[in-house]
Amino acid sequence: MTLNRPLLDVVLRRQPVTLPPEAKVQEACRAMREHRIGAVLVTDQAGRLLGIFTGRDAVCRMLAEGHDPAGTCLKDVMTPTPASLGKQARAIEALRLMQDRGCRHVPIVEGGRVCGIVSRGDFRGGELERLEEETNLWERL
Repeated sequence: MTLNRPLLDVVLRRQPVTLPPEAKVQEACRAMREHRIGAVLVTDQAGRLLGIFTGRDAVCRMLAEGHDPAGTCLKDVMTPTPASLGKQARAIEALRLMQDRGCRHVPIVEGGRVCGIVSRGDFRGGELERLEEETNLWERL
């Protein structure tokens, strides 16, 4: 089982897509479509994590509230200060955090700077099954 592997092994060959807080939502949505991803990290000029903008944010905070994606800045609709993990965290920690917070993406931060992002889709079926088994065990206790 690979649940104990470091998160950096999961996202080793991918750079996260980042945008500044002043970027427009339309730009973020285009980047998500182009890269076939479900989230963009919002960072300052030094690469420090400020927030995350996800497909869920696009639907719940943009479309549902009638905002103009070409005129709305990410800083106004992003999820600020999202839960994150360090690069030494293990895969199981990311899966637990996603389950506990009801999210699908976890930024990886080291020294205050973004170094990756992991999503639920990055994990294999066996890893997800193991998390479900663990959750069921705790619920029975």
